[in-house]
Amino acid sequence: MELDHIAVSGETLEEATAAVEAALGVPMGLGGQHDVFITHNRLLGLADGLYLEAIAADPTRPAPDRPRWFDLDSFAGPARLTNWICRCDDLDALLAALPVQAGAPVALSRGDLRWRMAVPADGKLPFDNLFPPLIQWQCDIHPARMLPPTGCTLRRLVVAHPEAVALRAALAPHLVDPRVEFEPGAPALSAEFDTPHGARVLR
Repeated sequence: MELDHIAVSGETLEEATAAVEAALGVPMGLGGQHDVFITHNRLLGLADGLYLEAIAADPTRPAPDRPRWFDLDSFAGPARLTNWICRCDDLDALLAALPVQAGAPVALSRGDLRWRMAVPADGKLPFDNLFPPLIQWQCDIHPARMLPPTGCTLRRLVVAHPEAVALRAALAPHLVDPRVEFEPGAPALSAEFDTPHGARVLR
């Protein structure tokens, strides 16, 4: 598994987008709608094959018949960095190998994009939602390659949690990425970037 993208959630997509743009000083691109979970997003390309997603529940459509992913049904407060998503080549094998329940595969699509993502039945991930959602892309092109360059590079992602040692241990056999660090503390994510405007932090 490897880091795929990071997500900023908001009570509205406008708030999530504004939080990203204020923090990094660059405009976000367009995104789209997710039919299964009734959410919508906007995207920002990062260096090294990564991207950043602003996401929120879509108020223009009826609520889904299941809890939304990323625990968005429970989201409240200012827009903030909430999730770090990891991709893998064999989602079923990875889920079977993990020491925690990270959800069941759900087949998803948006436009030409096709993927499977592990989503818990209640929408809530282990470790206060700081366990990474797992994704397996099933299309020829990754979304990051479809986005224009922005001059933004993720340098460090800090995952803080009271059980940081246990979270690191659960992922250690599968994830090797020097950019991802685990620290004891209140549950939170913090990402450090190089941008056209210098070093910036997104929380």
